[in-house]
Amino acid sequence: MSTVPPHSPLDGYYGEGAKRQGYVDDLFNETAKHYNTIEMLFLNGGLLYRRLSLRAAGLRPGMQVLDVAIGTAAVARGAAKIVGSEGKVFGVDPSMGMMGEARKVFRGPLTRGIAERLPFADDQFDFVTMGIALRHVSDLAATFREYLRVLKPGGKLWVLEGHVPESKFGHRLTRFVWARVIPGMTLVSTGSREAKLLMDYYWDTVEQSVQPDTIVDTLSAVGFQRPRFKVVVPGAFCEYTGTKLHRSGA
Repeated sequence: MSTVPPHSPLDGYYGEGAKRQGYVDDLFNETAKHYNTIEMLFLNGGLLYRRLSLRAAGLRPGMQVLDVAIGTAAVARGAAKIVGSEGKVFGVDPSMGMMGEARKVFRGPLTRGIAERLPFADDQFDFVTMGIALRHVSDLAATFREYLRVLKPGGKLWVLEGHVPESKFGHRLTRFVWARVIPGMTLVSTGSREAKLLMDYYWDTVEQSVQPDTIVDTLSAVGFQRPRFKVVVPGAFCEYTGTKLHRSGA
């Protein structure tokens, strides 16, 4: 299938599409040291939620997990507690700065790489996870093909992403919080204009993202079974899930 960008071009940030990946990498490298402070603005509630959601999605002790765009290991930490000593969580991220922050709290294997070209073997993982980073890939179709490739037959994909309500009032309220309040709080708490820019960029990528139906359709088109979308926190987060078909066809 053709390329499926995750959002409309944001030339006001990076000038032209070819410069997007470099811009995003530099932005995350420069702001990695502030990311946990930003998480604290939400009272670290996302850490507990991620663990509970992974368990509800079927993550169990002993499983092998790949956390793509591991960031500061918010998802990976929750996954590691669930899979326990008999399982293993691997992390991959394009940002050296983010991997440095992850290493402070995460002891699993870390590899530099991007979602569209994962440096892992076929049929390796029981779960592939991605937390609040799908908007930063260059091509949803290429990314989902890679996720399908590295999953074992019967393996599960779990993606947490930003959400914009469909109603006009919900959209306006969400924009006010994410485009004004949170960037302002970020600047005050970190003293970093780069960290504020990160949150400005966060909102713009969420607001310009393709519709959930496009993401679900792309998951289905590359071969995921039972792709699903659900809103978990209106105006904040939603989940996408899908399963790799068993070779037997079960």
